Amino acid sequence: MYFTDRGIEELEARRGEEEVSLAWLADRLRAFVDANPEFETAVERLATYLARDDEDDFED
Repeated sequence: MYFTDRGIEELEARRGEEEVSLAWLADRLRAFVDANPEFETAVERLATYLARDDEDDFED
């Protein structure tokens, strides 16, 4: 198990039944980067990954 799995499991447990818009998610990611600029690259990579079509090549 990766360390990040704990955070993902908490997210699912606390908010797994909620429906959110991608605009809401983008706003939360921006707020996170504003508060934690050292994670800008990781958040940018996650956002890019989520934005791509399932058939895109994710090897960059």
